[in-house]
Amino acid sequence: MKRFHVHISVDDLDANVRFYSTVFGEPPTVLKSDYAKWMLEDPRINFAMSKRGLKSGVDHLGLEVESETELASLRQQVAAAEIAALDQPNAECCYARSDKYWTNDPQGIAWETFHSLDSIPIFGHRSRPESTACYAGAPTVASESTKSGACCD
Repeated sequence: MKRFHVHISVDDLDANVRFYSTVFGEPPTVLKSDYAKWMLEDPRINFAMSKRGLKSGVDHLGLEVESETELASLRQQVAAAEIAALDQPNAECCYARSDKYWTNDPQGIAWETFHSLDSIPIFGHRSRPESTACYAGAPTVASESTKSGACCD
């Protein structure tokens, strides 16, 4: 089953945590000094925020899936439509290690599709040399696939 994902960049994490805790009727599932995340069932959403964006507002949207099979299926849809995508296996970002890929919609809004594998103790710590980090821009050609060195900075 898929879960809608929204990540916003904020200037004042504490004020936003108070606001969204009130809106959602519960505290964040994950709360760090620079990051907060709610894993809600009604509505089924992964809503995250951090103080790491270049500007405040919507950072990216996405879909979180529960299995590698679901991720592969969605990735095949993107490839069949010849939509440019950036694959990031074992990406470490936002206190999680995930297999993911990124696309941009026609307006340039970044979309992340991912399957979380594990939690990690640091926002974008690389514990393994083969790991990659967060989004650094989707490729402009459908066949491009690179590894990024940036992580939500």
